[in-house]
Amino acid sequence: MAGTLYITGDADADELLNTDGTALMIGMLLDQQVPMEVAFNGPAKLRARLGRFDAATIAAMDPDEFVAVCCQPPAIHRFGGVMGRRTHALCRRLVDDFDGRAENIWAGAGSAESLYETLRTFDGFGDEKARIFIALLGKRMGVRPRGWKTVAGKFGEATPRSVADSSSPASLAKVREWKKAQKAAKLDKQDRPLAPRAPRPARA
Repeated sequence: MAGTLYITGDADADELLNTDGTALMIGMLLDQQVPMEVAFNGPAKLRARLGRFDAATIAAMDPDEFVAVCCQPPAIHRFGGVMGRRTHALCRRLVDDFDGRAENIWAGAGSAESLYETLRTFDGFGDEKARIFIALLGKRMGVRPRGWKTVAGKFGEATPRSVADSSSPASLAKVREWKKAQKAAKLDKQDRPLAPRAPRPARA
């Protein structure tokens, strides 16, 4: 892999994402409820703490020991425990089913639809995240299985709406501007109206 993703602001961290499919997939896994650059910097933090970065190393660790590594300040995620366990489970699955390399997931996909279905079997990859990841692979990594734009949906379009559209400081700024405008318009990442928040229960 030789991608064009710019996201963390750290050249070494971005290089890891652009050359290692497992790092990229873990970054995508962590991309929720924290800023994008924090999520995608997670693999570089793990590499620094473990001395190396690969699915086999992580999968061989005791889950609690790995979670402790994830929670060291600064934690790899706001919810270091939960996301640490998801990361460990992801690596365990890569070792068991994909020879320890996330790249083998998309290398063996005959179509974007089959890639989507496989991604959805990983804990933490819901519908939207799977579609964003397919857009990220297509736009930034040159991985374009048959029908990738269709399966990516809105995220396969030219509008800079996700991490898939960030290849430079300027394009990252455009993504942030778009997200801010969507929030102001009360629309989600796919241009759908945001669901109204449930009222907080009254205090007794």
